[in-house]
Amino acid sequence: MIEDTMTLLSLLGRIMRYFLLRPETLFLLCISLALWSYFFHTDEVKTIVKSSRDAVNMVKGKVAEMMQNDRLGGLNVLDAEFSKTWDFKNNNVAVYSIQGRRDHMEDRFEAAADYVKAHLPESLRQQLLSYEREKRESVSSYLSILEQRILAVDRDMVDKLSANHDEAGTTCLVALLSDRELTVANVGDSRGVLCDKDGNAVALSHDHKPYQLKERKRIKRAGGFISFNGSWRVQGILAMSRSLGDYPLKNLNVVIPDPDVLTFDLDKLQPEFMILASDGLWDAFSNEEAVRFVRERLDEPHYGAKSIVLQSFYRGCPDNITVMVVKFKSGPVGSKAEE
Repeated sequence: MIEDTMTLLSLLGRIMRYFLLRPETLFLLCISLALWSYFFHTDEVKTIVKSSRDAVNMVKGKVAEMMQNDRLGGLNVLDAEFSKTWDFKNNNVAVYSIQGRRDHMEDRFEAAADYVKAHLPESLRQQLLSYEREKRESVSSYLSILEQRILAVDRDMVDKLSANHDEAGTTCLVALLSDRELTVANVGDSRGVLCDKDGNAVALSHDHKPYQLKERKRIKRAGGFISFNGSWRVQGILAMSRSLGDYPLKNLNVVIPDPDVLTFDLDKLQPEFMILASDGLWDAFSNEEAVRFVRERLDEPHYGAKSIVLQSFYRGCPDNITVMVVKFKSGPVGSKAEE
């Protein structure tokens, strides 16, 4: 038996030496090493590769841990994870929100989110009313109004929260609907997606993440840095590069409140619905998956919002999850929200 094993090992050794020492094999090996050295010679890329491996291992461990906890805890675990559930439905709009596996509900029950909820809608309403009255003489637009109001709310909030040493921050995603146009402003990593007349997913916003080249360069110019700790974070702290609030990072100018504002032609898109959601949903769904999933469930009481939130949770999302679905109806001049 031992002799047979030794013979087999010897044979394998000869085969490996034969292939490894062949000129074409050595040539391919040298080319591979040269390409690897060329593409991955910088410390930054080496760090990204290593951190990505660490991230994969960490996610695997977290998912396994959550699945084990769900099995062991049964209904008690689910009760705790759904302890802060919030929902809303009115005509063509439905919202569903859960705390999920987070220790706290930050999507809604948090100082920065509460401040923006209390001040931004009313501020926008007043400015829009003034704009509509003076439209002919005004040089403003929906785009500039959204940008001005968001920046103003951030300034006021930073002043107030920093006085109380409250470091809270929040994302901001606003969709403004007129007869023929949809204007969307975004700060942070909440995201909007629209389903057009053909069922295609149309991105309404783009996440502000620290690893994006534009954001990374801006942070570096401001004297900041990003590092990996479960996700890429500004100064090793914040997992998004723009936000409202977060005054310590705002004072360093490494995190900014500047919104991206995009406009969309409703006559051209003739949308069926749009999804506005916190990053918890997008940890579990791509834009296309989310549109397909909700489109099949528009007849449900929450227009699919509740179903996709729960599905995100069951897929292992570790974050708070909040989803708003807005249904549209087609008209002779395009699409508008149902009255």
